[in-house]
Amino acid sequence: MISLLISLVVLVVGFFLYGKLTEKVFAPDDRKTPAIAINDGVDCVPMKTWKSFLIQLLNIAGTGPIFGALMGAVFGPIVFLWIVFGSILGGAVHDYMSGMISSRHGGTSIAELSGTYLGKAAKWIMRIFSVVLLILCGTVFVTSPAALLDALTPDWMNGTFWAVIILAYYLLATLLPIDKLIGKLYPVFGILLITMALAVIGGILFSGGEYTIPEITLQNLYPDDIPVWPYMFITVACGAISGFHATQSPMIAKCIRSEKEGRTVFYGAMIAESVIALVWAAAGVAFYGATDILNEALKGGASNVVYEISTGLLGVFGGILAVAGVIVCPITSGDTAFRSARLILAETFHSDQTKIKNRLLITVPLLAVGGLLTWFAISNDNGFQIIWRYFSWSNQTLAMIALWVSTSYLLKKGKYRFGSLITALPASFMTAVSVTYILMAEEGFRLNQTIAYSVGIGAAVTLLIIYLVFLIKRLRAPKQLVSE
Repeated sequence: MISLLISLVVLVVGFFLYGKLTEKVFAPDDRKTPAIAINDGVDCVPMKTWKSFLIQLLNIAGTGPIFGALMGAVFGPIVFLWIVFGSILGGAVHDYMSGMISSRHGGTSIAELSGTYLGKAAKWIMRIFSVVLLILCGTVFVTSPAALLDALTPDWMNGTFWAVIILAYYLLATLLPIDKLIGKLYPVFGILLITMALAVIGGILFSGGEYTIPEITLQNLYPDDIPVWPYMFITVACGAISGFHATQSPMIAKCIRSEKEGRTVFYGAMIAESVIALVWAAAGVAFYGATDILNEALKGGASNVVYEISTGLLGVFGGILAVAGVIVCPITSGDTAFRSARLILAETFHSDQTKIKNRLLITVPLLAVGGLLTWFAISNDNGFQIIWRYFSWSNQTLAMIALWVSTSYLLKKGKYRFGSLITALPASFMTAVSVTYILMAEEGFRLNQTIAYSVGIGAAVTLLIIYLVFLIKRLRAPKQLVSE
């Protein structure tokens, strides 16, 4: 219990201290943001800070910080350390830089920013990679809430029924101006999300000692002897660091009214998501009492685990409230996943998105692909797990690329060039994680651990050395600001 409380305190302190340092390195100013300079009434629309914060939080806080945290909790309380320090030093920095750099480029997507700062080849790779990730993400965020709703409703309202309903909602959310549906619903959903997290942790704290949150230990408690490195760092993406957020931050970069709102909106939303992840990781290890029992429960589906924890801690009424919050999380990320995919494709094909016809031409095929993948996930026993594994690895690989894009931006910016270490170090770390995982994972190349570790760490060290060479050159060169 003490470890959880300390972790929560460290997250809050991290927002004020490391978040302030990150803001200083970026150096926001008084230039007009896309919401003011463009204000097209569809995607670039000015919103109040609190509303931008809640939309950003709900965009990024899908099933990931709940399902991922529960699966990460199988490693034991060591997962608390990854959630806390991964968020402060990596995830929140990643989200802030992705959003703020996008704002400086008119709300441009991470794919286009990759072309600007890493070259044309990187732009096309990221265009494809981002759209594939977003479709996988949207599919995950259709399947998981559909499964939860299936458990709460009559038999005729099965997973397929709810998947169709959710996809119909996604069509509206992807097409309509951001302030018409998302801007009005998300503040309400935000209150529900926060209430759900408070209810779950309250159920543990006031259980009369029935549930005990274990203290942090470095011991790997995973029952199947799966190594912490790199599996835990892939399993817990949302809640620690997630490349999916790099696709979402540019969307809200189009809505902030001032660059000085960025730390609250982007860095702050990531810290809030980490609090949610901590709550669910703690709930998982406390409710089941042992990681092997939690692992067995997860084999029956993460949705069932969420339902068991919620009803077990809070009873029927409280359980429905908690599960409703968990349903809202993925739905409010799935709709913006497809919306972000629409914006990336619109940039690629130079399609004017103020016209409803152009939005339909992109949105309908996207949702059709998402529907086919959802059918695969629902109709196959391991369909969801297969899509989730590829989604998780794609997540962390995109985070790695986004951090290198941010590093390149800071190097070229001129001011505080040495501050680029704030993104280069987590970029190197995520390079090691992503490369190592895909080399040794079942869905990857299945190489032995020694080779995977060596190549993964070697890739990270190589990129870090290349970065340091460029840093030294930049430090010796006259400081000139690039056009932003």
